Amino acid sequence: MTSRPNGSSQRATAEMVAKAAQVSRAAVSRAFNPQAPLKPEKRARILKIAEELSYTPDRAARALVTRRTHLVGMIVPDVCSPWEAQEIDALTTALQAEGFATLLFKTRTDRSMDETLLTYMRGFNPDSVIAFIENVRPHILSRFLDRAVPIYVNYFIEDGADGLQPGEPRTLFDRLDVDQWEGMEQAVALLAGYGCRRIAYLAGKPDSFAEQARRRTLEALMAKRGLGHPIVIPGDFSYDAGHAGTIDLFRVGEGADAIFAANDESAFGALDALRHELRLRVPEDVKVIGFDDIAQSHWKSYNLTTVKVDLEARVRALVRLILRRLKDPEAPALSETVRTRLVVRGTVG
Repeated sequence: MTSRPNGSSQRATAEMVAKAAQVSRAAVSRAFNPQAPLKPEKRARILKIAEELSYTPDRAARALVTRRTHLVGMIVPDVCSPWEAQEIDALTTALQAEGFATLLFKTRTDRSMDETLLTYMRGFNPDSVIAFIENVRPHILSRFLDRAVPIYVNYFIEDGADGLQPGEPRTLFDRLDVDQWEGMEQAVALLAGYGCRRIAYLAGKPDSFAEQARRRTLEALMAKRGLGHPIVIPGDFSYDAGHAGTIDLFRVGEGADAIFAANDESAFGALDALRHELRLRVPEDVKVIGFDDIAQSHWKSYNLTTVKVDLEARVRALVRLILRRLKDPEAPALSETVRTRLVVRGTVG
């Protein structure tokens, strides 16, 4: 174990790391740059010693004095799907208006994150980190942060859920709670009012907490109205999965009166499959409801009825969490709640 020189109150420097690792100062700089040439074992040794010394490279002299970098990290699963792209754009704009710059980190395809990237994130010493992905859990992410308290988006069914998984270590993090119940209840009531009894659920990625909460909420709401269980169409939130799954539902399965999709993009796939492949009328033969209310949902070719997550309200809530935490760094876990509502358009009626 490398001892921190001259007591724990002294800020470690690159020279201290270089001396402890018996390398040059330049090698320490290269170790924190993923593009710089350095042997993997040498990089690993330097980063290990840097972690033991709690060293992070300086990004700005001002940050050393103010302890504020005005940087906000965002961890996302992808940047090309419509919802993520629109949220990143809106959030970046809102943060810049508050004087923050953003750092974007993308997970692997399995939604995990290379710990080396987390080490690089720590080097930027961000004021806050928003995790739009559940797989990088708070007790893992917090190991790579200095003073920042991460923010997680939490989808829940029961009020009071704290966002922790069973058996998970208790770690301080702030939450944006998305209450799906109200909007989904309005959706199920609308379908029931039109006499729909065979309701199919076009699922998202199975390992997504948002997907799991959405599905369980739909099951609870349908049971409450005596509608039985939804017919589950496997999916992954994508247009292609929604399109293919809908064709299978009607050509291999027994079809449905209505399709409730886990997001708008997969609902678009369902709509195109119904209209162009199966030659069914929407909403006369089959009714379709999406989730999110992305910008494309009101386009005339789709005119999608959907459960709306108000993007502006969600972004403002995230910004408030950042500002509240910076104002009171020692506060217990902070939370904001965003509710949902049904937007009725032409795919139900």
